[in-house]
Amino acid sequence: MRIGLYPGTFDPVTLGHMDIIQRATALVDRLVIGVAINRDKGPLFSLEERVGMIEAECAALSERTGVEIVAHPFENLLIDCARDVGAGVIIRGLRAVADFEYEFQMVGMNRALDASIETVFLMAEARHQAIASKLVKEIARLGGDVSKFVTPRVKEALDKRFG
Repeated sequence: MRIGLYPGTFDPVTLGHMDIIQRATALVDRLVIGVAINRDKGPLFSLEERVGMIEAECAALSERTGVEIVAHPFENLLIDCARDVGAGVIIRGLRAVADFEYEFQMVGMNRALDASIETVFLMAEARHQAIASKLVKEIARLGGDVSKFVTPRVKEALDKRFG
């Protein structure tokens, strides 16, 4: 069984994230969405809310593709999380060249820690390349329309938070 790990904070999950998740289902039999706890980032949504959003957004996709998609909170090293869930591949989304520089360093460090776990990069679709959770939260906080960047369910959660 090919198991992939797609890590992030997903605060909140965006259409860009969902694009990568959907495309990752073509590569693996089981996709673990690693939801980083990362207290340093001060997330808008609690861990439980972020896990719930991912589970809700991925349920239909899992059913449609036949790929098991599960949310898995983690607070340890990414490479240790990959080992914990049995992932042979870490899936990362890229939006721009600036992302690549950081990701390139991460791959090098992860390979030094465990060379048996590969990293695969998926480029975000052009229409999703500008989407960043941080910007989505800022737009929502200032009363802007985020419906082009998130699903209706996530928009509703943002509206409630900032309403």
